[in-house]
Amino acid sequence: MEQERKSILVTWDFSQVSSHALKHAIKIAGILKNHIVLFHVVKDQAQEGQAMEELKQTVAGIKKEHGEDVDYVVRSGKIFKEISDYASKEDNKVNFVVMGTHGMKGSQKLFGSWALKVIAGSSVPFIVVQDDPPAKERYTDIVFPVDFRSENKEKLQWAIFLGKYLNSKIHLFKAPISNKDLQKKVNVNLNFAVRFLIQNNIEYEIHSGTKYSMFQKEILTFSKKIGADLILITTTKHITTVDYIFGAKEQYLLSNSEKIPIMCVNPKSNFAKVGQFMYG
Repeated sequence: MEQERKSILVTWDFSQVSSHALKHAIKIAGILKNHIVLFHVVKDQAQEGQAMEELKQTVAGIKKEHGEDVDYVVRSGKIFKEISDYASKEDNKVNFVVMGTHGMKGSQKLFGSWALKVIAGSSVPFIVVQDDPPAKERYTDIVFPVDFRSENKEKLQWAIFLGKYLNSKIHLFKAPISNKDLQKKVNVNLNFAVRFLIQNNIEYEIHSGTKYSMFQKEILTFSKKIGADLILITTTKHITTVDYIFGAKEQYLLSNSEKIPIMCVNPKSNFAKVGQFMYG
């Protein structure tokens, strides 16, 4: 997987949150030796020319300020479709997308998180940020919530990837569930994660929540306590319009008040194809 995708895509709308996303991408790209591509979406083709000129000036400014050579892409259409379509196309070799968000403000509280709408349907993960990265050189601590869903195994490949290349400690945060059948699934997922983390020589710790109805809040509280650099989650499988309007549980974390970056992985049906990476 790490050999097939070589770029980090940064969603760009000339806003402050785009600058936050760029700084995270620069930090990660420096470690992974990835290339950075700014991705801008306009409503129609008539706006593409002006956007290209503005982006040309933007990348010149980035080179001057950060010493980074970045590329840029402009597409016309709906932002929810264009970003995921471009990122998911194998020929574009996108490792993951870094996107800035303002969180849940204004109309987003009623119509759902724009970030979640963009993320849904993409075959590559998104890192959603609200602020600049920390001053330290690397992402030292990543929180990995563990519940009863099979999708836990899908995001594990990314925990291993980040643990290896960013030299991060993985904090497995276990969901507290009283139902014996569901608790058994939680333990299976936890043991599965531990086995592969050990096999890949990645440092980890195990922690537990106290109340499942408050699990999302406890994840955030714990992440703040340890100074986590990233929380790794999966989206709701088969997410619907109802989730957008009334709020899938991911939205609480994507727009979290502590402004902790969230890496969001969409569930796939081809998990078996990435299994080999976890043995690497």
